[in-house]
Amino acid sequence: MIIVMDAAASERDVEAIRARLTQEGFSVHLSQGVSRTIIGVIGDRTRALRLSLEAMPGVEKVIPILNPFKLASRDFQPENTTIQVGPHLIGDKAVHLIAGPCAVESREQLLETAFAVKEAGATLLRGGAYKPRTSPYSFQGLEEKGLEILAEARERTGLLVTTEVMDTKFVPLVSQYADILQIGARNMQNFFLLREVAKTDKPVLLKRGPSATVEEWLMAAEYIMAGGNNRVIMCERGIRTFENYTRNTLDLSAVAVIKKLSHLPVIVDPSHGTGKWWLVQPMARAAIAAGADGLMVEVHPSPGEALSDGQQSLTPENFRSLVAGVREITRAVGRCLPDNASDRQVEKVASEE
Repeated sequence: MIIVMDAAASERDVEAIRARLTQEGFSVHLSQGVSRTIIGVIGDRTRALRLSLEAMPGVEKVIPILNPFKLASRDFQPENTTIQVGPHLIGDKAVHLIAGPCAVESREQLLETAFAVKEAGATLLRGGAYKPRTSPYSFQGLEEKGLEILAEARERTGLLVTTEVMDTKFVPLVSQYADILQIGARNMQNFFLLREVAKTDKPVLLKRGPSATVEEWLMAAEYIMAGGNNRVIMCERGIRTFENYTRNTLDLSAVAVIKKLSHLPVIVDPSHGTGKWWLVQPMARAAIAAGADGLMVEVHPSPGEALSDGQQSLTPENFRSLVAGVREITRAVGRCLPDNASDRQVEKVASEE
């Protein structure tokens, strides 16, 4: 539930409420707005209501939160959450582009891609070092070597890095290299992993599971937030339906639903959402029109030779075209792409080779 304090409530009144709840074993989260303070209460709602908190000084009203997700609920926090990642603010006016290959295949492949997407307008670099694959015979990633290559790409381009962490035992290692920890669709309900990333100070990009409802997706975010990490970025990447022409069915209505139910930022992955490179661009534009705070796009210098997901990867040239189209949509909806002019100047690959 949430406790709305009166506009005239003093700090002493707020502290008295906080102390009472803490003494009773509840978790307390303060949200101090311009005119009043809202106190979020996490715990047994029935027992909390029995405390007669509405009778305490400075309390305007007590509102039960009916949704099973509490911390992620817009009832709990009416204002949009913005998440600082280096110099970037995700969830603000700017629409961020996360781009790169499905998997880190080699140093040359990743650096070439990183320079290309940086020049085109991306602000973050994606690339899998550990790859969960349906077949045990498919390329599984370069593991720690892949993380080292991602770190080099960040150093040379200034692009911050997001990469997937697949297992609790890898969280400390991946955290050393990544700026954003990605929880893949297959692990959305790996609750032990969610609790582990909740212990870090890293933003977490939480992909929606292929068969997950919006409520289940938000409950997964709740696990991370209840563990102490409120820096959660939701990622819609398509769900499994009866349609088999596309890899998944990209649920763009989920963007608007998340925006209504939750204060968390949401981005869209049109690459996994469609599985076809030529559908990525139109779906990217549609995602921004629907209200997404960013995009995650797979880009590969030679998609036909990619070790994974080549059929849904854009060439650098096609990615530049996508950026141009997205820029037009951001202007139409009153948003913008980040200005990279102040970022570290992109090095030329040839000068370093």
